Amino acid sequence: TLTGKLCQLAIKELRYETGEKQYKFIAVRLPYGKQKDEADCNDVITFIQPDDIIIINIQNAIQASEATLRHAGLTLSDFVKGNEKARERMKIQYSIAGMTAGLVVGTNNAAEAITGFFTKYGDGGTDLNPLFRLNKRQVTALLQYFGCPEHLYVKAPTADLEDERPALPDELVLGVTYAQIDDYLEGKTIDVEAVLIIEDWYQRTQHKRNLPITIFDNFWR
Repeated sequence: TLTGKLCQLAIKELRYETGEKQYKFIAVRLPYGKQKDEADCNDVITFIQPDDIIIINIQNAIQASEATLRHAGLTLSDFVKGNEKARERMKIQYSIAGMTAGLVVGTNNAAEAITGFFTKYGDGGTDLNPLFRLNKRQVTALLQYFGCPEHLYVKAPTADLEDERPALPDELVLGVTYAQIDDYLEGKTIDVEAVLIIEDWYQRTQHKRNLPITIFDNFWR
């Protein structure tokens, strides 16, 4: 929600400063089947007021991928299937960007970055990421500043990728609250147990925050 709002504000400013009307922000909705929070999605669109909206249901694509793997003797676990959804969404966004000379803008924030709570080459693969250094409470504060409807920023954060555990709250998966993660990022004192959990997530997901090392990296050193 905040990423979309910032994008639309930036595009309006860009059009004003340059006098070029071709710049636009495209909001892309990529549901998997029928979303339970469809009403919230529509409220987000109303709040953001994008120049254009593209809606593509990814369910058929995911089911086709699942069938192809099954034909090869492979069965997707629910967790891996969830990552497929995230990567399918990013694939579509880059296809749209390629057809519109656009850039893909990400939504990951600092709390998600430190815990690695994103899909590698899924929502973690973008061209721009304006929220990367903002924690969750800073995101909420900005949404309040812009007059976002309260029900959109007080709802429990969820990746909602798994069929067997739909709308599973992020904090249950992480084992810590976002308030604790925000306090950690801000240098505040938190429970030792929470610190250990956060730092364990950071260590285990280090590979997500680094691009692959290539032969050229070693060459230039």
